[in-house]
Amino acid sequence: MTDETEAELTGATPRRRPKANVEKVGGRKLKPSTLMMGHGYDPMLSEGSLKPPIFLTSTFVFPSAAAGKRHFEGVTGKRPGGAEGLVYSRFNGPNQEILEDRLAVWEEAEDALAFSSGMSAIATLFLSMVKPGDTIVHSGPLYAATETLIARILGRFGVHWLDFPAGATREEIDAVLGKAASGNVALIYLESPANPTNALVDVEAVAASRDAIFKGAKPPIAIDNTFLGPLWAKPLQQGADIVVYSLTKYAGGHSDLVAGGVLGTKEHINTIRLMRNTIGTICDPNTAWMLLRSLETLELRMSRAGENAAKVCEFLRGHDKVEHVGYLGFLEPGSRQADIYNRHCTGAGSTFSLYLKGGEKEAFAFLDSLKIAKLAVSLGGTETLASHPAGMTHLSVPEARKQALGITDNLVRISIGVEDADDLISDFEEALKAV
Repeated sequence: MTDETEAELTGATPRRRPKANVEKVGGRKLKPSTLMMGHGYDPMLSEGSLKPPIFLTSTFVFPSAAAGKRHFEGVTGKRPGGAEGLVYSRFNGPNQEILEDRLAVWEEAEDALAFSSGMSAIATLFLSMVKPGDTIVHSGPLYAATETLIARILGRFGVHWLDFPAGATREEIDAVLGKAASGNVALIYLESPANPTNALVDVEAVAASRDAIFKGAKPPIAIDNTFLGPLWAKPLQQGADIVVYSLTKYAGGHSDLVAGGVLGTKEHINTIRLMRNTIGTICDPNTAWMLLRSLETLELRMSRAGENAAKVCEFLRGHDKVEHVGYLGFLEPGSRQADIYNRHCTGAGSTFSLYLKGGEKEAFAFLDSLKIAKLAVSLGGTETLASHPAGMTHLSVPEARKQALGITDNLVRISIGVEDADDLISDFEEALKAV
């Protein structure tokens, strides 16, 4: 039944369909930075408004009772193919749907979902994929809250885990996956670069190992791509099935919102969507609208921050009070990490680890002397941020594990912003005098 036929039978105004997205011009495939200006949105459906309005509503009106039933058949899974249209803001909304369309563009993913935070995205992913008795295999280190969720919270419900170091070789990955395969591996979860050491995971090796060891149903590979994505890394091209983001970081990029995203195949996204519909971890419309604003300048902001980081790191690695700079642009040629970088990445990013000569005392003296860089957790904003992982974000990680993962007291994590690079160098130079 067409919209017009339904309108005649119900007396409802027919729903106007949005114009088709313009994705090519003269045979040229448009770049994501261009598509961010209008993809997924037709101004004529919103009174000609150039930008999408913020749809502050909790519920949406059905054109007919039959349409309402059909929608809930899709929402509950009783009818294949999911639900079209809008019903209730715990499930979806215009701002969130436009955002999800644009997020998928960056990595050419089949579908995407938006969440209220990066951790709500990760938690919803885990809850949709694992059950008691299952095993999660993951790289290490992970963001501390992710490690806590796996080991302490899911562990209480009988979910097991095994891990391998971020820079593991194919043989090391084979050994861990081979051991885990004796049970039911529900998910392989990666974070690359690792937080806060910047160690890269060989996604291609993980995918090859998974495919070789699991002959039947293969556990999906999910990866947190927050540090480099979507500009400098696209893990779906290396064999990952699902990509996770803290959209708070570069995607939001102004340190004024908290949100998360998951991208991947329609099959996996639909599974995660059902869980999100149930527990209500979708982001709100205002946050989605702010992210739409931010995505328009994503490439510009990330490019400037990356250029700044290269200049700042070049200064830092020559300083006599610096032990080591964990910056992806300084990987030793011919090393395994350099090989992964060359195959997986198109840029070194703007977040790096700075190891000072000394320990906590020296790290704190440096942090407390900064004038331009702000002493705060998080990353990927327009401003430069610096923090002490061992004493802040990773404080809850057991001491032995912190040492094993290289999260030492002399480590400072720095996220470079879009300020003038020479001003930042002056700030770090003065702060190092206090060390």
